[in-house]
Amino acid sequence: MTPPKPEPRSEALADQLHSAAIHLLRQLRKEDDASGLSAPRLSALSVVVFGGPLTLGQLAAAEQVKPPTMTRIVTGLEKEGLVKRIGDPRDRRLTRIQATIKGQRVLTAGRARRVERLAAAVRDLRRSELAELTRGVHLLQQLIADLRGTP
Repeated sequence: MTPPKPEPRSEALADQLHSAAIHLLRQLRKEDDASGLSAPRLSALSVVVFGGPLTLGQLAAAEQVKPPTMTRIVTGLEKEGLVKRIGDPRDRRLTRIQATIKGQRVLTAGRARRVERLAAAVRDLRRSELAELTRGVHLLQQLIADLRGTP
């Protein structure tokens, strides 16, 4: 049986949401310039901080790049003291990439800058708008959970 087609309103709303999410992230990403890292390095560091330690292959898969590209990214992060390579205690053939304290601080500071920029805009909202936005965030979190469950 073919699933029912979404209502045109659903498609239009999905398109608006997609566009708004991209524009929001682009605006907040401007704060990342203060880190001094390129977008690929910052993204890889984020994966390592929140998901690490990871093998180079796991990190390349998470970032959807080829292992040689990830090797260059990790080498750059290593030179800046943001990650380090550690041996896997269960399999000596494996090396894992782990964030250093400095790497964690760089990522935490970047997140704080982005959140503060967004908070400054949110502070200008009226009480009723804050309530709507709060409800919207909850709905967005539900959508994300639903998408994770979708193959």
